[in-house]
Amino acid sequence: MRSARYRRLWRAQRALRASLFLLFLPALPVHAHELGAIQVTATFRHDGTYQVDVAVDDSHLPSSLQPGRADGGTLFGPIAGMTPALQAKAGPFLQALVERSTIAFDGRRVAPRELAVERPAPPPAGDPFAPARRLTLHLRGPIPPGSRAFTWAVAIPLGSYPLALKNEGDAGPAWRWGEGGTASAPFLLAARVVPPTRGRVALQYLRLGYSHILPKGTDHILFVLGIFLLSLRLRPMLTQVTAFTVAHTITLALTIYGLVSLSPRIVEPAIALSIVYVAVENVLTRELKPSRVALVFGFGLLHGMGFAGVLSQLGLPRSEFLTALLCFNLGVEGGQLTVITAAFLLIGLPFRRKPWYRQRVVIPASCAIALVGLYWSIQRIFF
Repeated sequence: MRSARYRRLWRAQRALRASLFLLFLPALPVHAHELGAIQVTATFRHDGTYQVDVAVDDSHLPSSLQPGRADGGTLFGPIAGMTPALQAKAGPFLQALVERSTIAFDGRRVAPRELAVERPAPPPAGDPFAPARRLTLHLRGPIPPGSRAFTWAVAIPLGSYPLALKNEGDAGPAWRWGEGGTASAPFLLAARVVPPTRGRVALQYLRLGYSHILPKGTDHILFVLGIFLLSLRLRPMLTQVTAFTVAHTITLALTIYGLVSLSPRIVEPAIALSIVYVAVENVLTRELKPSRVALVFGFGLLHGMGFAGVLSQLGLPRSEFLTALLCFNLGVEGGQLTVITAAFLLIGLPFRRKPWYRQRVVIPASCAIALVGLYWSIQRIFF
C-alpha cells in the first residue's frame, strides 16, 4: 500500500514538471534560426571565378543588425517587392553580410568584385505548399591564381546553417554545416577551376608558341627557310627576319584584341602563296632589295593572323591575358630562330663558300619549297 502511494505521488510530480515546461517553453530565448531558413552556396567555375550565394527567408531576417556605414546607409537601395518593414531589415542585414563575411583562399581573405541581390517572384496566391520567399545575396570575384582551398566565415549570429560547395563539373556539391563566427573546413578546389600562376602561364604559352613552329608549323618553317636561302650574309638575313617578326607581332596582337579580322579561307591560302613568292624570288635574284623587305613585312602580317587563329582556338586566360600573348609570341620567335640556326649550321656553314652553293643548294631547295607552297595554295583554295 505504501509503495503504491509513493508511485502515484511520483507520477503526479512528473506530470506537473512536464506541464510547467510546456507552459514556459514559448518564453525561452531562441539563439538559432530554423533549420533551412538560411543557406550558403559557393560555386567555383571553369572561367576562374567564384560565386557565393547567401539565401535567407523573409521571415528570418534579423531585426537587431544596424548598418555598418557611418552615415547610416547601406550598399543596397530599395529591393522590389518588399514591404517597408522587410526593407528596413533587409538593408542592414545585407550590409552586415558584406562587411562581416570572410571569403578566403589558402587563408588569404579576398574581397568580392561584384555584389547583387535577387528576390524571386511571389508564389501563387492561396498555395499553402508554396516555398517561402527568399532574399539572396550574390558575391562574385576571381579565384586567385594557384589557389588550393577555400574557406567561408560570417561573423553574424546566424546559428547553424547548411553550406554547399561545388567545383563546376562535379556530380554534386559537398555539404558542410556552418556556424556564425566560425570558419568552415577548407574545401579543396579542382585544378580545372583555378587560374594558373603567371609563371605557369608564361611557361605554358612559350611552349605553345614554340611548338606551333617546331614541329607543327610546316608552312611557317618553309617561309623562314625561304628567307634564309636568299643570302647567307648576316645583314640581309637579319633585315628580313626583323621585318617578318615586327609584322606578325602587330597583327597577332590586333587580331587577338578584335581590332583586325580576316577569314581563315583568305589567310591560309595567302600564307601558302607567300611561301611560293619568296621561294621563286630566291631563284630570280641574288641580292636583297627594298621591295623584298616590304613584301616580307606584308607576308608577316598574314602569318600573324594565322598565329592569332591558332591562339584563339587555344584560348587565353583572362587573369593573365597579356602575359600569355607576349609569351606565345616569344615562343614563335624562338621556333623561327631555331629553324634559321639549324639551317645555318647544317647547310650554310659547311657549304657557303663552295662555288656551287647557289646552283646545288639555293635553287633546288627554293624550287622544292615553291612546289610545296603551290600545292598548299591549291588545296586551301579549292578543298
